[in-house]
Amino acid sequence: MDQAGLTLLDWRRRVHAVYTAVRAATDLARAHALWSAERDDLFARHPQSPIAADRRAAFTGVPVKAYDAAWRFELPIDTDIDSVHIDVATGTDGIVPFDRVGKVVVPDVGSLDVWALRSYGGGLFIPLRDRTANRTTYGGGRYLIDTAKGADLGSDAAAGTIVIDFNFAYHPSCAYDAAWACPLAPPGNVLEVEVPVGEQLPAGGWY
Repeated sequence: MDQAGLTLLDWRRRVHAVYTAVRAATDLARAHALWSAERDDLFARHPQSPIAADRRAAFTGVPVKAYDAAWRFELPIDTDIDSVHIDVATGTDGIVPFDRVGKVVVPDVGSLDVWALRSYGGGLFIPLRDRTANRTTYGGGRYLIDTAKGADLGSDAAAGTIVIDFNFAYHPSCAYDAAWACPLAPPGNVLEVEVPVGEQLPAGGWY
């Protein structure tokens, strides 16, 4: 394995580790602070950081709103839906195929489609775009769940439920550098409300 492959492995191992700690936590505000601090450290120091090397010295952290337990939900996944397939071109993973396998209905917020990654390794993917997009968050949206990359807040297979915690909404790599291409929120993942928690943009954006 070349050096880039090793550093990518290390990045993903650290992401998996922090989400494992979040799922095990009883103090979610403290877990959220740990998650934010670990992401800041990865962005500032790691070779796989989406922030270009010549801008890392000026990086002081990703703005994140304080934890608000009102934005955490454990919800059933409704699988009685029409199947939809999309192929998404990305900067590092080529064409990534997704199938819509369900949706979650978030009380007083709206519904979000649940997507299954149909390439090697699989996983669930839930992006979102809300009324803060192009204002205080990235215009293309943020991610809640990307289990193939380690972003997994928990689920109950027997009950058919999944944890949706908007406090952990994070920006994709393309929010930090235009050189990246990322899957963005399709129409079924666009909310007509503001989601005021999770990662925010700094004044003026990242680039």
